Amino acid sequence: MAQPKRRRWMSLVLAALVLAGGYAAWRHYGAAGKTEQASANKARPATPPVPVKLATVEKSDFPVFLAGLGTVQGFNTVVVRTRVDGQIDKIAFTEGQMVQQGDLLAQIDPRPFQASLDQAKAKKAQDEANIANANRDLQRFTKLGEFATKQQTDTQRSTVEQLTAQLAADDATISNAQTQLDYATVKAPISGVVGFRQVDQGNIVNASTQTGIVTIAQVEPIAVIFTAPEAQLPDISQALAAHPLKVVALTTDGKRTLSEGTLAVVNNLVDTTSGTIRLKATFDNKDHALWPGLSVATRLLVTTLKDATLVPDDAVQHGSDGLYAFAVGADNKAEMKKIKVGRSIDGRTVIEDGLTAGDRVIVAGQYKVQQGSLVAATVATSDASSPKAP
Repeated sequence: MAQPKRRRWMSLVLAALVLAGGYAAWRHYGAAGKTEQASANKARPATPPVPVKLATVEKSDFPVFLAGLGTVQGFNTVVVRTRVDGQIDKIAFTEGQMVQQGDLLAQIDPRPFQASLDQAKAKKAQDEANIANANRDLQRFTKLGEFATKQQTDTQRSTVEQLTAQLAADDATISNAQTQLDYATVKAPISGVVGFRQVDQGNIVNASTQTGIVTIAQVEPIAVIFTAPEAQLPDISQALAAHPLKVVALTTDGKRTLSEGTLAVVNNLVDTTSGTIRLKATFDNKDHALWPGLSVATRLLVTTLKDATLVPDDAVQHGSDGLYAFAVGADNKAEMKKIKVGRSIDGRTVIEDGLTAGDRVIVAGQYKVQQGSLVAATVATSDASSPKAP
């Protein structure tokens, strides 16, 4: 009996020793593992914030422009031609010169026309002498009474009337001769800028030729012809009925404003081939920034939205579910917000729903941003968030 009991006790002692050794090993290696994990966690760097640029959602008036392309035209353009035949004695203008209405442009040899005028005046003087003598004879016949036959008196009275009519014809001849003489002096019919000279001094010109002496284009005021989509015609007509509409002319790249004018005419016919309507605007053009034939970009101010919610265009993002923008809260974490937008002009977009004034939105660096991302923000330049001058 003693031998089995002794073996049982030895087995229990061995089991206890194994358990104690295993526990000690677990404590030792488990603590070391935790220490290593903690060290690894400390060594691992935290996720850095995403660098982005922010802009603030604003509320302000938003001018709604219709953009287009147009061509500058002289308000009036005149080809100056001679109205009489003759030799040009003098050219009195310089190419490209600004002339005023009535300024001398060219002088045609006036001597033949002056001679015709003098001849017509001499003829009138002759006829005046004849009618004076005929009136005296009529008076003599009248005083003779019964001693002069009625036929003689009537004949003399008819002679006086004929000579009176001749004087009227003489006056018309003199007027025509004076007009021809005046035509020999070619004057500017309108104020404007003269182009290239088409005829040199010393050449013979005649009234039947189609080639003029020079072309004058009126540049003060000046006109711009441009187009707008036919779908915008009701809005344009409604706005034009309420007040004059402002038109801005810019360089074709849209970067520089040339002049500001007013919409003058909406054409009476829509071009069915292009689906556009032609419009005409007038500009004072005192500085001659607009020149006939110049291509320009145009902006027609149709209306102004009051207190519109505005963001830079770069804040608007396109996703599979529609448009959205990343807003950044006080904790500098990005939040994706679905938005509904209106018109977009000059780098600014109208927000109809989804954002409110004062919200901060990301305008650069969105490609690294996700919902809840921590961001490191810098303020965008004013060019991205402020309106551009038209």
